[in-house]
Amino acid sequence: MPHKANILLVDDRDDNLTALEAILTSLDQNLVRASSGENALKALLEDDFAVILLDVMMPGMDGFETAAHIKQREKTKDVPIIFLTGAGIDRHQVFRGYASRSIDYLTKPFDPWVLRAKVEVFVELYHTKQQLREQSRMLRRELSEETGGASTRSVVADLAKRVAEINTSLELLRKRLVNEERESDSQTVAAVRDLDRSVAQLTTLVEAMRGPV
Repeated sequence: MPHKANILLVDDRDDNLTALEAILTSLDQNLVRASSGENALKALLEDDFAVILLDVMMPGMDGFETAAHIKQREKTKDVPIIFLTGAGIDRHQVFRGYASRSIDYLTKPFDPWVLRAKVEVFVELYHTKQQLREQSRMLRRELSEETGGASTRSVVADLAKRVAEINTSLELLRKRLVNEERESDSQTVAAVRDLDRSVAQLTTLVEAMRGPV
């Protein structure tokens, strides 16, 4: 049975945080509150999180600035973020979100079922990623025992190189979308998001195989 995942809830209003907890409590995961962007960054230093629900309009450090800091950190750059906003989402907000490598948006008032479903997907991805790490460690040990480690290092180095090339291409595509500031069709947006998730999982697999036993 996988351990419970941490879900970070970031909003400057207590009533909004209470509402989020009421919606997500049935997922039976660890719900962690943060009342500001600064508090969210502190929480991310202390624990790993499956997903972050981040209010856009906050005093001081807003949601986009907070997300930018999160994505700049090596430890948290791949943690998915769901922006929560009470304002209409215009294209400038969308592209700003892509610039900080966000994952999704929901407009308040949002459908509780939709929010819970989105969060549940990311929790499942988190658990899958943890299982991949453990399986990779086991595989690396077995390969090292059988080959003395030389073949394993060669395969992992080649795989790491290919992952880096894919990440570079994906980043260029994301920057192109941001710089051109144009409306993208829903299929293109979905494809980029799916590729983001797939590459993140592959990167996790490579890192687990490269790391110390």
